[in-house]
Amino acid sequence: METIRLGTWIDAPVERCFLLSLNVDLHVAAARSTRGKASAGVIEGVREGETLTFKGRHFGVRWRHTSLIEKLRPHSYYRDVMIAGPFQHFEHDHHFAAMDDGTRMRDEVRFAARGGFLGRLATRIFLRKRLKTYLLERNAMIKRLAESEDWHKYLETGGAEPFVPPAKDEEQRRWDGKTLLRASQ
Repeated sequence: METIRLGTWIDAPVERCFLLSLNVDLHVAAARSTRGKASAGVIEGVREGETLTFKGRHFGVRWRHTSLIEKLRPHSYYRDVMIAGPFQHFEHDHHFAAMDDGTRMRDEVRFAARGGFLGRLATRIFLRKRLKTYLLERNAMIKRLAESEDWHKYLETGGAEPFVPPAKDEEQRRWDGKTLLRASQ
């Protein structure tokens, strides 16, 4: 099992960083080099227990990766776990901490490639580096957007009030960026 740990300092409110990280459109934009796109499951708005499938091309091969949002604590933490896809094991913990002058965003990814010895060899030669590069690019995009006015393109509705589905309690609300952003302002 391999582990990648990254930390990113963002000069923006924790709520904005958290919501950008969950935003499906931002994820697709960050994966543009792989021609990635969301193909099934939640397309807009993410909540605990939901799945999301992304398709993309890596190393000339088409991949399909389905993740389950296993845990979600608004504005501080969420975990996505691969339930179908190219890895033997893949889980990604996203941590967010509000600091006096911004947000500390931490990622911890644990993964194992399929294929026994050849999978471990591929991980050593290129897979770990490729995954780390993607995460760094994604985090740089979140940082750039959160620290500029461009975050509005991903999190605002253009003036319309968002629909908030009824829920039994606060944890079961629809966690879409538009609703959470308005609630946190």
